[in-house]
Amino acid sequence: MIDTLAGWLAATSAWEAAGVVLAIAYLLLAVRQSLWCWYAALGSTLIYLFVFADARLYMESALQLFYMAMAVYGWLQWRYGGPRGTGRRVGLWPAWVHGAVIVVVLGLTSLSGWLLTRYTAAELAYVDAFTTWASLVATWMVARKLLENWVYWFVIDAVNIYLYLSRELYLTALLFVVYLVIIVFGFLAWRRDWRRDTMEPA
Repeated sequence: MIDTLAGWLAATSAWEAAGVVLAIAYLLLAVRQSLWCWYAALGSTLIYLFVFADARLYMESALQLFYMAMAVYGWLQWRYGGPRGTGRRVGLWPAWVHGAVIVVVLGLTSLSGWLLTRYTAAELAYVDAFTTWASLVATWMVARKLLENWVYWFVIDAVNIYLYLSRELYLTALLFVVYLVIIVFGFLAWRRDWRRDTMEPA
């Protein structure tokens, strides 16, 4: 076990390690609904833009550009969004929206996976495509403070663990194992706030 961990650390770049630290900081701050989470997100995504490109996970690399934009959008929404312009509160999507989103994500995954397989040297094209399209939706949900984002992320991150292990991004895979634990606490914390807010007078 110790030899395995030592091998993982030896295969890990300093940049990947920095991205992991900032990514954990982002998620922990997001659980607390702190605006600082978006600063950590911006730094982490900038690093992973290059880490994933080097690993030939092209869809994951391109996804980082979206994350950068969403870091700015999320900060604005959490600070100035909502009906009163004083920041968003935790909300929910109706069931039919989730159904529509899942159908669209699976359709885009099939198309993107086929294109990547046919025209690029991408590894695990369909898995890469799925995590990319699903992450687009889940990130937007975080920016809008939708409670169900934590459920989406649990599924996405479980798949990502397999994806990153296959590309020998061991520290990043370990990060996503940690994510799965934090996600549970994030869901419970946001659900508590949602229940509190729904009981308050408008």
